Amino acid sequence: MLPLCYDWHTLMIEEVANLVEEACKKETNYFGYGAWSHHIYFVAKYAKMLAKELGADEEVCELAALLHDYASVLNKDWYPQHHIHSARLAQEVLSKFNYPQEKIEQVKHTILTHRASQGIKQDTLEAKILASADAMAHFAGVNSLLYLAFVIHGKDINEGTQWVLSKLERSWKKLMPEAKDIIKDKYDAIKITLESAV
Repeated sequence: MLPLCYDWHTLMIEEVANLVEEACKKETNYFGYGAWSHHIYFVAKYAKMLAKELGADEEVCELAALLHDYASVLNKDWYPQHHIHSARLAQEVLSKFNYPQEKIEQVKHTILTHRASQGIKQDTLEAKILASADAMAHFAGVNSLLYLAFVIHGKDINEGTQWVLSKLERSWKKLMPEAKDIIKDKYDAIKITLESAV
């Protein structure tokens, strides 16, 4: 029996988290289980933390964080446009829970705008939080970036290290000031370590 503190929203978030984690476990997931354990998990953690600190909609932030990379987990060919496909999939997933359409639209916007490289304007605090949480996860799970560079992209030591450093620099620049305060020690330590290896 579930504790009384469980409500419909908590159960829905848990179901969505389970859905994404199970997709990450499948052999068809090109990025491996680390997409969950070393990235999405941290994105959700930081999104909730920032939402609470800044008074944003915690539910929208957490759902968007869980689903922001869902498309690339399901189909690696969607990776270049995964922000678009993940927003579309969020509509499908959340509709099955009879989640209010107004909230689904907020989740979709938050997912659609999370990639700074795409230049899509983040019109809400929740969207800015997801973009920051996504970047923060790169520092908390830097080993996933190393995996991407060396295993997935097949780069050599110098090229891969430089790729990770560039990615971390871009991630640092897109952080909200509040996010920078939280992650600064990790940023400094990782940067010193990787720069000494180049």
